[in-house]
Order: sequence, then C-alpha cells, then structure tokens
Amino acid sequence: MPRLNLPKTDAIVVGSGPNGLAAAIRLAQSGWSVAVLESTSTPGGGVRSAELTLPGFVHDVCSAVYPMGVCSPFLSTLPLNDHGLEWIFPPVALAHPLDDGTAVLLRKSVAETAAGLGSDGAAYQRLIGGLVLHWQDLIADILAPPRVPKHPVLMARFGLNAIRSARSLACAQFKTERARALFAGLGAHSMLPLENLATAAVALTLAVPAHAAGWPIIRGGAQQLTDALVSYLKSIGGEVITGCHVEFLNDLPPAKAVLLDVTPRQFLRMAGFYGHHAHVPAGGSYWYKLERYRYGVAAFKVDWALSDPVPWSAPECALAGTVHLGGTLDEICDSERRAAGPPRIASGWSSEDPFVLFAQPSLFDPSRAPDGKHTAWGYCHVPNGYTGDMTAVIERQVERFAPGFRARILARSVMGPTELERHNPNLIGGDIAGGEPSLSQLFLRPTASTYSTPLPGVYLCSSSTPPGPGVHGMCGFWAAERAIRNAKRARMSR
Repeated sequence: MPRLNLPKTDAIVVGSGPNGLAAAIRLAQSGWSVAVLESTSTPGGGVRSAELTLPGFVHDVCSAVYPMGVCSPFLSTLPLNDHGLEWIFPPVALAHPLDDGTAVLLRKSVAETAAGLGSDGAAYQRLIGGLVLHWQDLIADILAPPRVPKHPVLMARFGLNAIRSARSLACAQFKTERARALFAGLGAHSMLPLENLATAAVALTLAVPAHAAGWPIIRGGAQQLTDALVSYLKSIGGEVITGCHVEFLNDLPPAKAVLLDVTPRQFLRMAGFYGHHAHVPAGGSYWYKLERYRYGVAAFKVDWALSDPVPWSAPECALAGTVHLGGTLDEICDSERRAAGPPRIASGWSSEDPFVLFAQPSLFDPSRAPDGKHTAWGYCHVPNGYTGDMTAVIERQVERFAPGFRARILARSVMGPTELERHNPNLIGGDIAGGEPSLSQLFLRPTASTYSTPLPGVYLCSSSTPPGPGVHGMCGFWAAERAIRNAKRARMSR
C-alpha cells in the first residue's frame, strides 16, 4: 500500500482527542511543524457534540463535564477563551439525592459543603480542606508521570488516604449515610469496585477541583472545547487533517516523531504485531505486555430530549451540573462490583439499581435545546462488551429520584458499549477510561515505558498512558515532552 500523501512535517499525531491535540500544541509551541490526522470527518475523539435525538437538541456524545479540564496544568495555560471557549459553572458542582427527598450537595465552598453534612462536617473539612488550599500544587503532581513529586509533603498527605479503598475511607471518616453516599458517588468515577485499593484517590481528586474551581460544562457543547484547541493549534502553525485513516504505521511518511492517541490494542494492529505490514522488532516482552493490557468496565449511555426540566423530588438537584443517582454507599458499592463482573456474563448482566451519572446541561446553557425544552444524559457502568439494554433500568433509577421524568421524554438516543466503540475506536468494549485504571495499571501505563515504544520516534499519548483517564490533555503533553527531550538528545549525540 502506498504511503499517505501528507505534507512533510516534523511530527505526526494520529488521533484528535484532547490528548492528541494537546500533544500537537506542545510540539508546535516548541517550533515543530505538526499535522494531526483524524479518521472521522469531525475532530474531537471523546469531546464532541451532535444532535443525537431531535433537531435543535445538542448533546455531548461522550465526555460532558470538565473538572480536570479547567484545572489542567497545561490546558489552563492556553488562550482558549480567545478561540471561542466559554466555561459555564453551575451553582453547585454535584448533588446526590437520597430516598428521603433530600440531597447532599458538593458546593464550591468547603465550609458550606461541610455544613450540609451535619455531624460529619468537621471530618469532611479535615479530609479535604488542607488539600484545597494547595490544589494547584496537588493537581500538578497528580497529573504528572511517575516521578519524585515536586511537593512531597503534600503528596504524602494526599497519598495516605488516596491509597485506601473508597469504601474503607468513607466508613473510617464518616458516620452518617449522607456523607458516605457522597464520597461513594465520587469514588464510583473510578469505574472499579469501591473495595479496590486507590479508589479513594479518585474521590479525593474529584472533590478538590469542585472546591477549587468547579465542575464546568461548555457553552454550546463539548465540541466547542475541541474547536478551540484546533483553532489555537492552527494559529501557531499546526494543522488538522480529517477523513485520514491510518491503518498501519508504514503508511505514514517519515517524521521526526509520531505520536499515537490510541490504546494498546490499536497500536499493536497499526504496528503490524498481528502479521500485517510488519513494523515490529523480533521478539521482546513489550508487545506481549500490550497484548495482556486489561480494558475496564464499560459505559451504557442514554441522551434525552425533554419537554420540561427534570422534576426532582429534591429541588436543590436543579442547582447541580452533575447528579449522582445511586442511593446509599452499600447500593453504589454493589452496583460497581456487579459492573466489574467477568466478561462471560456480559450479555446477560443486569442491575436493578445501577449507579447513574446524570446531568441536565440545558438548565445552565439554553443554547443546548429549543426554547422551553431541555437536554439530559445519564450513564451507568456495565461489564466490558455488554450487549444488553439498560435503557429502562437507567430511566427507572432517574424516576426513583424524579417521579414523572419518563413523561417528559420527547426522544432518546441509546449508546451501549458497541455503539460507543463504533463512534470512537479508543473506547474498547465501551471502556471510556483507556484501560482498567487499577493500581497495577495506573502509574506504569501501559507498561514501564509509559509513552515510549520500541519503535524509534513512535510514542503513545492516549489515556492509556499516565496520568490516565480524564479530559486534561496531560497524557498528550507529557508524551510530547518526551519526544522533544529525546530529539534534543539525539541531536547532541550526533
């Protein structure tokens, strides 16, 4: 097969998700000429918007709420507001309704959040308050590759609690069901059983940005973040080429560096590990480690066009950009444990009360829907490759906390694991985290080589590399830094 007919550049980035675009921007900032290749007609990867249900209703296809985006040590330095990006900060980051008709609120103020936790308020302040005071230093170390932290005392304070399971830390710190439920919902973003070590790290890492900045959405939809990144990249000399599918690395023209915003399974195929267009050094454990790389639980997502706002039993839920629907700590733990079940039960798996992450962005961004109408989305976790239908179960869970919700549905879009992977090939089996973020696969991700591969000048820059999942661009940033550093060393050695 002939090589792709592309302009000659110093670097080629394959994939236009936030990590691919961050990598391209960092390279362009360093004076490299760079082209980003995207196989679809629209850049963005998991950061896209579309009219999924009815004309005029704008839905975020995958990611939708961006606590790590607004706090990203790299993305926050870019002048994206000059390129059309506008963050919207709902009055409350998170609401967690309970069956008694009330809701626990994660507010921007630590003190106000603590006040809503009653007798557990002081414990919450002790757990979170000190981390929030130094949030920029903390986030910078959390979103870095494996290294000696720049703020060791702060990271030690964080790590003593972060290494624990979300369940054990919630039970140790809090006595009330309200506080434990709030913390369990935060921990469930780990997409792991909450009894697993280090799931508390996810809960803490999400709570801190809520108090430091908030959990924002983007005016006009997630696509506006991608468009702003593309616009800025072009302003500093980079380019994005859509409709350009890269099947094998041998199809690419020579370049100083190739950065791949793909997961290990896709990289193996592109590198010819499976016998096509061989580009693979003979032998080597690296390739076999990639073959054994584990993908995690999947998402099952429903988007709705609504005739009216969601009728919450706890009205304060309408203040929140994100709502956790899962009930008690025990219920959430049970849901996440079931979702992590073995693949052999994927087709028949079900949960009567799944933990559902829910949002109604049109409450804060009227541009998402026609006048008087609304958009909403919700997703739960299911086993990787799940082929069943969770639509009715998800809607029943919403109805549990918002009686009358179903009557307001005008149309729905359903995306199970298969549909998610079809939309974005990085979502293997519906895994939106780029691989299971377990303790063994979180730091040395996907192997101890992190961004580097055995192929000279070829790097991985997806969420399958440190610091892992989330829309923060730091996987791409650090991969680009590795490429820049290696290129300098190569010049000096000549």
